Amino acid sequence: MAVTSLWHIKGDLKDLVNYVENPDKTVPETEELRGLYQLLDYVQRPDAVPAGAFVTAINCNADHAVDEMITTKLRFGKTDGYIAWHGYQSFKPGEISAEECHALGVAFAKEMWGDRFQIIVTTHLDRDHLHNHFCFNSVSFKDGKKYDYRKSERVRMMAISDRLCKERGLSVIENPGKAPPRAIWERKKKGEKTRYDYYREDIIQAVEMSRTVDAFERYLTRKGYEVDLTGEHWTIKSPQAEHPTYMDNVYEHFTPENLQLALQRSRGFYGRSAPPVLTFSPHLPPQQRTKGFLERLLEGTNIYKLYLYHCYQLGILPKHSEYTPTSTYLKEALQWCDQVSKQVRYMADHGIETMENLMAARNTAQSEFDQLVADRDKLRNKIRRASLEDKVILRGQKAILTAKITDLREQLKLNHGIEARSVEIKDTWDKFIANEERGIAQEQQAKLERKQKKQEKAR
Repeated sequence: MAVTSLWHIKGDLKDLVNYVENPDKTVPETEELRGLYQLLDYVQRPDAVPAGAFVTAINCNADHAVDEMITTKLRFGKTDGYIAWHGYQSFKPGEISAEECHALGVAFAKEMWGDRFQIIVTTHLDRDHLHNHFCFNSVSFKDGKKYDYRKSERVRMMAISDRLCKERGLSVIENPGKAPPRAIWERKKKGEKTRYDYYREDIIQAVEMSRTVDAFERYLTRKGYEVDLTGEHWTIKSPQAEHPTYMDNVYEHFTPENLQLALQRSRGFYGRSAPPVLTFSPHLPPQQRTKGFLERLLEGTNIYKLYLYHCYQLGILPKHSEYTPTSTYLKEALQWCDQVSKQVRYMADHGIETMENLMAARNTAQSEFDQLVADRDKLRNKIRRASLEDKVILRGQKAILTAKITDLREQLKLNHGIEARSVEIKDTWDKFIANEERGIAQEQQAKLERKQKKQEKAR
């Protein structure tokens, strides 16, 4: 069963030239180029390849792949935009040998791009599932045209891969379903909870506490979700999500038919759902769980206290807390608890209490960052003109500057993130409190209506 994917790598021709001129293969300046540099470095340095790995070059020489790709780009004057494409082909664990995996990958690359592009095919054995990587020039050596990736190419990729697998007796995905968003897939891969996990938990809870579709809808709405139970697919949407999600995409059995059947068998109380229990962190005193406290907290823009309050409510602080929020407004924020923790530590380390402190820390870090980048650029120019002996020393100095730049870049990222997230936190709490007040009002109104009906019947 082979899975294929392809993505572009942005950059500039000078980045590739710098890469070739730098024998020690320093870390690239941009995220987009990192995958390409690592792959090309992997190909060009056989001594660094793990034992048993395989490398094949198509329409170029593996030892000079970058040089030949640059030559092609210069020949046709195509030096901007996407500089390369990077793809992979992954197989089911234990289904294929390393030799077969590499041979299939080479056959796939030749049929897919081999008539027009320079390609490097590598087979990696560092995971349970064997997989091939493909890196090919964005410019064709044959006619100078750039690779045009569209939906038809994606379909052709899957068709060729499936056919080659079937010819070799390997399994294929017969009925591929819609894949979850990449961010959710990556969190799932790390073993972390995703938005889909929270959806699933609350849908199951709503079924258990309800007996009718109306009660099911009221329960989820009271939690803070937007739900639509009118179409062919029922949908659910958290306040932070951009688009609604089909419930049967969250879990294949959450179809309208199955959920209605489950509601009929539920132990919900006479068709009325019990209101969901929305809890506050036990680590905060009762008087600090109200809207009034939050308003007092924001006086003077004390963003550090706001972050601490948020961390208590999420169960991030104190450490090893067993508290978990029950409202979807707060559950969604749990996905970013690691980033929130880093931001809190950054504020504590730099004594940041207010927005003015945040801006001052940013200006200081930015000035230092700009100076270090300028110093490193000067070193690069010296390295190009230096002797072999001096290059070793200069590259060591450059590595020290790069480490400092990397640390400052992370600090600036946290600084900007705090500014943006502080607004999100306030907005989240406003929505949470408004939903609470609306839910309580609706419950009181429902009780009043039931009481009036009983009185009318008694008359």
